[in-house]
Amino acid sequence: MANRIKTALVIGATGVIGKALTQWLGARGDWSVIAVSRRAPDYDFDGVHVAADLFDRADCAAKLGTLDRVTHMFYAAYTDRPTWAEQCAPNAEMFENALAAVEEGGAPLERVVLMQGTKYYGCHLGPFKTPAREDDPRHMPPNFYFNQQDLMEARRQGKQWRWVCLRPHTVCGQAIGMPLNLLSVIAVYAALSKELGLPLRWPGKAKAFDAMFQLTDAGLLARSAEWAATADGAGDQAFNITNGDYFRWNQLWPKIAAAFEMEAGPVQTIDLTQMMADKAALWEAMTAKYGLQQTAFADAANWAFGNYVLGNEWDVMSDTTKARRAGFHECLDSEARFVEQLRELRTARFVP
Repeated sequence: MANRIKTALVIGATGVIGKALTQWLGARGDWSVIAVSRRAPDYDFDGVHVAADLFDRADCAAKLGTLDRVTHMFYAAYTDRPTWAEQCAPNAEMFENALAAVEEGGAPLERVVLMQGTKYYGCHLGPFKTPAREDDPRHMPPNFYFNQQDLMEARRQGKQWRWVCLRPHTVCGQAIGMPLNLLSVIAVYAALSKELGLPLRWPGKAKAFDAMFQLTDAGLLARSAEWAATADGAGDQAFNITNGDYFRWNQLWPKIAAAFEMEAGPVQTIDLTQMMADKAALWEAMTAKYGLQQTAFADAANWAFGNYVLGNEWDVMSDTTKARRAGFHECLDSEARFVEQLRELRTARFVP
């Protein structure tokens, strides 16, 4: 690692985004990677891990402020709270503690890449202007993305480093045991349905089944983050990053069913948090029966997240031409990639 010329500090390394980014940069050959999270990553990567409490300013200073070789900071950490208003202060605090520690520690910081999302445009509130563009006005706050970006821009004044905000939507990656992942939600839901002898019914809202949607592959997002961190023309800007296409669930759903050798059923809207509340025993029995990876049911899927994503009744579309004009041209077929990732989860014995 000592011969590498760029040092990446990946904060939030145990999440779906952080895992993909840590592994991607570690495999590149010209990055030294420092993964930051409270618990050690449960995956292999070429780098080192630093355990730090982002809520503790002193701990951040002690753990991150001594990393005097950091040239690029990638921030993908997140803490959940019951309401958006309650999310603002803690998420801003964590980000400020990390950034202040790195800056004040004297690291030769060149760029800070902050992960945001399409909720910047208010996609979680109801119908919004689509396709969303990076210069669209903010929605009525609260939104912790605003707090973090304002804080970052204020700290940027008079400094040599530059910032980039990336705005993906519904990031999907191979992150077993990290339940805030739509892949895991659908994979576990499909596996449970199949075990119960049911067809693969759409559990979300009927309008959501027909609405336009988009996804961001975690690997593509990692590659875009490296580009954003190093491209001369990317500094001090925000970029929408998605797979670059749109789809409707009603067209993808039969392909998902086929990937599990199931019949695609009709729409049957359910509250996943309630209907899955009694399925832990079934999941444990399936784990033993099929020789699956040992994943606690609570860690396998976040059903509230599934309710949210599959209940989105309006079009969600981001314009990605700004990133393309700036130099990031990669795109993926979302339907094909999603099905491929589900099959990868089966191969990995996460689900049968």
